Amino acid sequence: MDQRLRRVTQHHVRRQAIRRKTQHCHSHFYARCSHWSFAATSTAPIRWVRERWILSSGGLLLVLLTLIGLPTWAKLLRHDASKPVVHETVALKLPPPPPESATPVVENWKTVTVDPGQTLSDIFQSQGLSGSDLARVMDSSPDTKVLRALHPGDELAFLLDGGGHLKGFRFDRDAATRVTLTATGDSGPLRETVSQLPTERRMHFAHGVIDGSLFAAGDKAGLSEVMILKLADVFKYDIDFVKDIRPGDHFTVIYDDVYRNGAYAHPGNIIAAEFYSRGHRFTAYRFEKPDGDIAYYSEDGRPLKKSLLRTPVAFTRISSVFGMRKHPILGYTRLHKGVDYAAPIGTPVHAAGDGVITYRGWEHGYGNFITIRNSPEYTTAYGHMSRFAPGLHVGSHVTQGEVIGYVGETGMATGPHLHYEVRVAGQPENPLTITMPRPEPLSGRLMADFRQQTAPMVARIQMIDTASQRLARVDSSRNASAAD
Repeated sequence: MDQRLRRVTQHHVRRQAIRRKTQHCHSHFYARCSHWSFAATSTAPIRWVRERWILSSGGLLLVLLTLIGLPTWAKLLRHDASKPVVHETVALKLPPPPPESATPVVENWKTVTVDPGQTLSDIFQSQGLSGSDLARVMDSSPDTKVLRALHPGDELAFLLDGGGHLKGFRFDRDAATRVTLTATGDSGPLRETVSQLPTERRMHFAHGVIDGSLFAAGDKAGLSEVMILKLADVFKYDIDFVKDIRPGDHFTVIYDDVYRNGAYAHPGNIIAAEFYSRGHRFTAYRFEKPDGDIAYYSEDGRPLKKSLLRTPVAFTRISSVFGMRKHPILGYTRLHKGVDYAAPIGTPVHAAGDGVITYRGWEHGYGNFITIRNSPEYTTAYGHMSRFAPGLHVGSHVTQGEVIGYVGETGMATGPHLHYEVRVAGQPENPLTITMPRPEPLSGRLMADFRQQTAPMVARIQMIDTASQRLARVDSSRNASAAD
C-alpha cells in the first residue's frame, strides 16, 4: 500500500511541476484566464476540466459537420445517369457568301522607246496606226502638248485590240506623273486618267575639260549620251559646238537621274551648268515659274532661249542664201527672201519661236507653207515641206522647237530643202545676220524667287570649280616634276 501511495504521490508531484512550469512560461495567458478555474482561490492550482470540455466540444462539432456536409456535397456533385442528356440544335443565320469576283483581264501594253530623230508620227506608223489615231490622241487632253517635243529615251505605251485598233495610250507627262488615255468607243476623244509615280531624284555633278569633242569630254566626265545632248541643247543659243569649242574649254554640270523603286529609270534634268568657251563664261540655271513654265536662265536672270532660232532644221548644207539670185526654175533674177537649208525628205522642221500659226496650206511656189506670228513685229515662214505635223491648224499656239512639219520638195523646188524666212514688220530680213530680239530678264518677285532657288547651285558650282582648279594645279606640278 505504501508503495502504491508512493507512486501516486510521485505522479501527483510531477503533474504539479508541469503545471507550475506551464504557468511560469504562459504567465500572461493564465493571468487573463484564471477565472476559468473551478478553484475557490487564485492560489489553488488550475484544473484543466473546463479547457478539456471546450476542446472536446470543438472537435465533436467539427466531426459532425464533416459527417453531415460531405454526403450533401457529394450528392450535389453526383451526375444523375438515369436522366438522358438532351442536345438541342440551334439554327444560326450565316451571312451570305461574298460574290465571286470576275478574273481581271490583263491588259497587254506595248512600250516603245523614242530613238534619236524619231517623231511621234513615226512611232504611231510603226505601230500600224493612222494619222487619225494620232489626231484623236492629241485632241483628247491638253497634257498631250508635251508629246510635241519628244526626247530620245522617252517611253510611250500602246494598248491595241486583236484587230490592231487603238484602245489606250500612255505617256509620262513628267518624271512623277503618268497620263493614261483609254478609248470609250470606236471614235471620239479618249478618257484621261492621271496617276502619280513614286520616284526618287538623285543629284550628281560632273566636270570636264575638252581635248577634242564635247562627247569625248562628257563621256570622260561620266555623263551619259543623253545628258551630253541635253547640255548642248541648253547652251545651243550661245555656243556652236561644232565651230566654237576649243581644247581647254571646260564645263561644270549639276544634274539628276530618276529612280523608281530604287532602280534607275531614266535621265533627269540639268539643274545648273557652267561652260567656259573661248574665254567667255556662260551659265544656265533651271527655274520653274509659278505658272509651271520651266526654262533656263543665265546667272543674271535672263532667259537663254532666244526669241527666234536662226536654223529651225537639222541641215546638211545651205543650198541658197538670202539676196538677189537667178531663180533655178523661172530663169530670171529676183530677191530670194529667205535661206534654203538642204536636208533629207522627212527631216523634222521646228518652230523658230513661240507664236501663233497664221497660215497653213498650199502657197504657189512655196508648196506646203506655214507662217507663224512670233510677236507683233516678227513673223517666220517655212516652205517646201512634204507634210505638216498633225494636230496643228490656223490659230494653234506653238512653242519654240515644236515640230510643225517635215522637209520636202513641194512647190517650185529642185531638191529637198526647207525655205526659211524671217519678216520684220512684213519685210523679209536675212535670218543669218539679223539681230534677234533680246529676251527680257526676270523682274520683281520672279527675280527674287530665282535668286533664292539658284543660290545653292551657284555655291556648288563655285565649290566644284575651286576643287577642279586645285586638282589641275596638282596635276601640273606632278607633270613638271616628272619632266625634271
